[in-house]
Amino acid sequence: MTLLTKKRVTATELASRYEVSVRTIYRDIDLISQSGIPVASFSGTDGGFELLSGYFLTKQHFTIEDFSMIYHLLKGVEGAVGGAKYTALLNKLSTLQPALLNSERQDKITFDISASDEQKAIILPLLEAIDQLNKVVFTYTDASGQVSERKVEPLNLLWEQGSWYMNGYCLSRKDKRLFRVSRIDNLNVLEEHFHRRSEYKRPKQERGIDVHLRFDLTACPRVFEQFPGKFTNHGAFIDVQTIFYSREYAVSVILSYGEKVEIISPDYLQDELLQQINHVQNIYLD
Repeated sequence: MTLLTKKRVTATELASRYEVSVRTIYRDIDLISQSGIPVASFSGTDGGFELLSGYFLTKQHFTIEDFSMIYHLLKGVEGAVGGAKYTALLNKLSTLQPALLNSERQDKITFDISASDEQKAIILPLLEAIDQLNKVVFTYTDASGQVSERKVEPLNLLWEQGSWYMNGYCLSRKDKRLFRVSRIDNLNVLEEHFHRRSEYKRPKQERGIDVHLRFDLTACPRVFEQFPGKFTNHGAFIDVQTIFYSREYAVSVILSYGEKVEIISPDYLQDELLQQINHVQNIYLD
């Protein structure tokens, strides 16, 4: 596999990578050659081993577990994105390995890459725009609720922590930005094409709010999921020190925990939380 992924590699590099002796590498290369895989050996300062051109893997090199992993990943993407392209790929894989269609198989892993119908209506046109290098325009609502019109050069789609994101160069902000797909509305793929930029301006790092929260133990599962690597379990309570980039978002997250959380710092966030609670209370008192 290393020879397939590299043009040429030396015995010393292979020995270092696999923590064996150079002699072992030469012996392994001989065994690989004897098995019918065409390995060429070159001497000199730029010498090493490489596979002869034209050699490629066949399906015999993949186990049913390998095929199953690829199949279920594609099936998850098909369920989220739709489109004939992924259905065709699934059909090709099942033709190569008919056992994938066996309903009695107990697969070790499945992929749930879900998306709502509204998101699917955005994702598929975005994929086509990325593939064809078309600019897009859309209405975007940020985390603080601000709505703006954006014109973007879409680069790729990301699936992260249960949500879809589009990574692109925002012509409106003259900067590279990450857009959450669920906050995109009125998407329009333009006929205007773009060339991928060799360099992008480094995004400006917004000054966030350093927040110290203290949680009741009953909030453990959610706290561990929402603030991975940012919590300290003190036995009787859990402390979280994190950064929020919007006061409104910080208050909304804290409110969602109800009486299970206490703001240790900053003080002004405590005041904003109390104001928000008063506003909610007044709705029902009026």
